[in-house]
Amino acid sequence: MSTGELLSIEPLELKFPFELKKQISCSLQLSNKTDNYVAFKVKTTNPKKYCVRPNTGIVLPRSTCDIIVTMQAQKEAPPDMQCKDKFLLQSVKTNDGTTAKDINAEMFNKEAGHVVEECKLRVIYVSPPQPPSPVPEGSEEGSSPRGSVSDNGHVNSAEFAAAARAFTERIEHQDKSTEARALISKLKDEKNNAVQQNNKLRQDLELLRREGKKNRGGVSFIFVILVGLVGIVLGYVMKKS
Repeated sequence: MSTGELLSIEPLELKFPFELKKQISCSLQLSNKTDNYVAFKVKTTNPKKYCVRPNTGIVLPRSTCDIIVTMQAQKEAPPDMQCKDKFLLQSVKTNDGTTAKDINAEMFNKEAGHVVEECKLRVIYVSPPQPPSPVPEGSEEGSSPRGSVSDNGHVNSAEFAAAARAFTERIEHQDKSTEARALISKLKDEKNNAVQQNNKLRQDLELLRREGKKNRGGVSFIFVILVGLVGIVLGYVMKKS
């Protein structure tokens, strides 16, 4: 934080989480710690690259003002992620009741005898924040167990062993469930085959019963015919005699 006589500025470094082809913004807060109206103006060494809103304004006595600095989307990353751009924030005491429309370049002219307070701001590129993982490590089904890592970088062996046992038990449970399902399916198939064979046997027995009845009926009819023929022959012989 800069603690000038007129304004306190926070922060003194404009940190942009750099990403290619994406607009990025950061903010500044100006605090007027005096009982006077303070006018400010923001300049940059690369005005085409940055948009500052507002770039001029009035900070009322004992109040604050927020400034948004937006970096335009960049097509290329700078070498070693180093940025040489700088900002200059100028502030000057002004008359009570002054508005932003009353601000002009002459107010910040030192040669005209105005006391201008200046603060230089650096631009720093930082890595963008990484999104949190939606699923904690080791919680997905079928994933391998992982031990926790302590502050000194060593894996906690007790937690690793517990995780390994839990993982093994889960795999064994899955294997048993798979074997049980396969056994139930096999038993169902055997039951269906037994029912089909039983039905076939019943059909075969019924067919045999029908054929047996037909055979018994055929023998009786032949026997009657034979008896009749024998009777005719005997009658004929008896007549001859």
